[in-house]
Amino acid sequence: MRSFVHQRNRLTEGQQNAWDRWWPGLGRDVDDVVAGAVDSGTPWDPHAWFGRDAPVLLEIGSGMGETTAALAVAEPEIDHVAVEVFEPGLAQLLMRVTDAELSNQRLLRGDAVDLLEHAVAPASLDGIRVYFPDPWPKRRHHKRRLVQPAFAALAASRIRPGGTLHLATDWSDYAEGMRAVCAAQPALELRDESAPGSGWSRRPDWRPMTKFEARAVEEGRPVRDLLYTIVQLRATGDLRSVTG
Repeated sequence: MRSFVHQRNRLTEGQQNAWDRWWPGLGRDVDDVVAGAVDSGTPWDPHAWFGRDAPVLLEIGSGMGETTAALAVAEPEIDHVAVEVFEPGLAQLLMRVTDAELSNQRLLRGDAVDLLEHAVAPASLDGIRVYFPDPWPKRRHHKRRLVQPAFAALAASRIRPGGTLHLATDWSDYAEGMRAVCAAQPALELRDESAPGSGWSRRPDWRPMTKFEARAVEEGRPVRDLLYTIVQLRATGDLRSVTG
């Protein structure tokens, strides 16, 4: 199970400048975080990275960082960690973070599943957000989709009771699959239904509308939100190499 298929992408001059200037302070590689957790025998501590003890939200697949930065601006009391493999997107997010002078946003490059499995302690996150993950529309590629049973169990195990898992997609069959997968997880309780018995959450007003989402709406693709509260924890993933 992986959260992405890696592709090398060329950075623009501006993106490269942002990367060279700000990545050393605001970014890290998932491989390094995992190696540090394994070598030390202790889980990753994002609070030490931010230098304060605040709620931590993990966003998987931040894209070009438009929504990511906007939410960090709107939620200064929360520390935000974006995990992405697309280097131009990370570089663009670096520019957004520095332009807004944000102190509550950090970036990770690499596989979010690897991070969750081997570096993140159970019940340590306040939430996980997965907005518009790669839909892998061809049926033969559906197995590459991120939100599958193993991921749902892993994500739920890493979020504290009362925390949230928030998913959003504009692909109808993926939305149906997400809902079925999460419904099978006893740790996940759907909240904020758009209508009684609908099985979908109301689109929260605080989630920014991106150009990508606006285009989906214009093209007639319904955008579905699934917002879950963690009501019980089931240890998932293998942290034996981290916790001893």
